[in-house]
Amino acid sequence: MSNSNYTVSALKYRPNSWETIIGQENIATTLKQAIDSNQLAQAYLFCGPRGVGKTSTARLFAKSINLKHDPNLTDFTYNIYELDAASNNQVDDIRNLNDQVRIPPQRGNYKVYVIDEVHMLSQSAFNAFLKTLEEPPPHAIFILATTEKHKIIPTILSRCQVYDFHRISIPDMVAHLENIASKEGVKTEPEALHVIAEKADGALRDALSCFDLMVNFTNSNITYKEVVKNLNILDHDYYFKFADFIQKNLIHESLLLFSEIISKGFDGRLFINGLASHFRNLMIAKDERTLKILEYTKDTIEKFKTQAELFDNEYLTDLLSLTNEADSFYKTSQNQRLLVEILIMKLCSLRAEKKKLNFLEAPIIAPDFKDINLVPSTKHVENQLLKEVIEPKEKHSPTKTYEPEKSEIIRPKTSLSIKKRSVAASITGIRQQINQESIAKNEDGGVEVLESSKFSQKLLEEKWNEFAEIKNKEGKIGLYTTLTKQTPELLDNFLIKFILDSEVQKMEFQTQNQLLLDFLRAELKNGHIQLALELTKYDNPKLTQLTSKERFFQMAEKNPDLHIFKEKFNLDLEF
Repeated sequence: MSNSNYTVSALKYRPNSWETIIGQENIATTLKQAIDSNQLAQAYLFCGPRGVGKTSTARLFAKSINLKHDPNLTDFTYNIYELDAASNNQVDDIRNLNDQVRIPPQRGNYKVYVIDEVHMLSQSAFNAFLKTLEEPPPHAIFILATTEKHKIIPTILSRCQVYDFHRISIPDMVAHLENIASKEGVKTEPEALHVIAEKADGALRDALSCFDLMVNFTNSNITYKEVVKNLNILDHDYYFKFADFIQKNLIHESLLLFSEIISKGFDGRLFINGLASHFRNLMIAKDERTLKILEYTKDTIEKFKTQAELFDNEYLTDLLSLTNEADSFYKTSQNQRLLVEILIMKLCSLRAEKKKLNFLEAPIIAPDFKDINLVPSTKHVENQLLKEVIEPKEKHSPTKTYEPEKSEIIRPKTSLSIKKRSVAASITGIRQQINQESIAKNEDGGVEVLESSKFSQKLLEEKWNEFAEIKNKEGKIGLYTTLTKQTPELLDNFLIKFILDSEVQKMEFQTQNQLLLDFLRAELKNGHIQLALELTKYDNPKLTQLTSKERFFQMAEKNPDLHIFKEKFNLDLEF
């Protein structure tokens, strides 16, 4: 740029024709057609964010109104009146305006009054202006401009044609800056202009100011590196690095990178919002249909697409939830840096926690029982249970009496085969060992039982207690107590009867009964094993010693919301 007669770009390249209006083409077309068809309203209201062209469009509109009727008109001084309502907002200022409105124009057909920042008028000033706006003289046209439409009283709004100016899009701003750069002989990088456009946040005037600043700073050679450095902008590369660290669970590397950001003077909240925007962009980049929403260069969009492949939708949603939660607590936090660091730790640990949960719930292949009727005769089971009710065993404690309720028979979901039954990871090793010893693959890739071995009551108790010990090591103390409190009893046709003390124990037992069945069938090498559960009724309920988990389920029966509370705060009931 030449230093002689220097003019800032915001003034030098201010729109002087309808074709030079940037980003508001629809409004420009409407106003131009209104002039051409001579369908002019008495009052217009231009509203929208700062720096989007409201005042420039108002001046161009006022100029074009009189040029339509007098093309040779060159002096618009006596036809266009501008009033800054920010500094002339009293009732006397509006009264002086009302007095001027009555005087017709000396040249041209219309006198145009442009009132900028009209929302700054006082209530009395609005009231004084209202009468004139209701019944204006035919030669007067009012153009009101404001950034805060909601502060305009309804009686004023109802008498104006309202035009809503929107923020200038990043591509439009970049194109405009490139045009100016070519005219001024300034070398630019596309990514650098994108950063300037982002910094402007939809205000073209701000973008032009930043452009002038960088021209002076870089000596007419605007690069991405210099823009990021001089405008104090947190580089996109930081967020890409953070996303990689989070995906790889690199907590310490992430904390060091955040410390580097803080040392450069960036605010913690700026970082949180930027990180949330980055996760949002990754979500958008996962679908080709939404890529058009991303207002970045092609190279940056390709970076988003590549990194988005490392994240699934559920994972990104969880990351967004955590960042949004941290943002809501940032303002009221006593230690804001610690809040952000805790957020980073949570983000980095999120995938590891998910992998841990997936491992604990990972399915393994269970035997396919083909061409074997695994369901015992219902008639036999009923006869056996009836016999147990009529002739109860005396081995139970004499301090209590019980009445067996209807027994619950634990059966496989199908009588022919079971395809890949899910089993807890804690017994994976045991199942693999048994698979090697007692099952074999068939031609279609399934597995089938090779034998149906008999076993004794003693062996049953050993394997039963072995399963209980596994659950004890997993921290399931309540289940361990339930399994060891009573002794399982082997009946005919490999039916195992087990007595439970309460409905709470029954609910807890049912969450593990299939695991127990799979374990016993594998360990005892018998696919015909079934469970029959009986519920004991005590004469004296106080004899029952409830665990903490049992007490929780009792309370949850009265208030089911306790289950939601437990899941929300990830409470452990087994202690």
